Amino acid sequence: MSHTIIEDLSKRYTTKHYDASKRIPAAELEVIYEALRLSASSINSQPWKFVVIESEEAKQRFHDTFANKFQFNQKHAKAASHIILFAHKTHYNRDDYAKVIDQDIAQGRTPAEQREQAFGAFAFAELNTNEQGNTAAWTKAQTYLALGNTMHTLARLGIDSTPMEGVDPELIGELFAEELAGYQCDVALAMGYRDDSADYNAPLPKSRLSREQVITVL
Repeated sequence: MSHTIIEDLSKRYTTKHYDASKRIPAAELEVIYEALRLSASSINSQPWKFVVIESEEAKQRFHDTFANKFQFNQKHAKAASHIILFAHKTHYNRDDYAKVIDQDIAQGRTPAEQREQAFGAFAFAELNTNEQGNTAAWTKAQTYLALGNTMHTLARLGIDSTPMEGVDPELIGELFAEELAGYQCDVALAMGYRDDSADYNAPLPKSRLSREQVITVL
């Protein structure tokens, strides 16, 4: 199949080694950040916080979060151009959703007189809230929508990436406590440009199950 979207996705892969000398240009970072902001979420809840690791100081902090486990991902902390921590609010509540509704009103999406009716959609959040007010399973799922959107954006820009569930949420929570402000990070994304001489995964053919195995058209 010949299509630019298919070409982008066919070329992208999980990068195993980055060239630490290469940095993502500022103009392309702006595209990435705006794509993050425009990511979809259930009921437009946006229960997330994205922390971008760019400075050497921040990279060292991220490097230190691998002290106890997942050391195979530690090399990306300093070699990748940038890393994004995808964090979610574990106890998303009505006040959080009020910020979304008020933004809708400010941008002309929702009439001010319909503010209270707009909370009707929050019922879906309540369905995903346990007796302790925990919404983590639902809000974490939203971060993966943003993650997928960002990975596709990077593929379009010709920037390599590595999604990492192999991170330590506890240590990240400690070492980035101020930036996360109570949000929890269970997945991160390294971004940059591969080291062709060291990345064994780059020349390997892409392998996916066949369309017949995964898609059923009724």
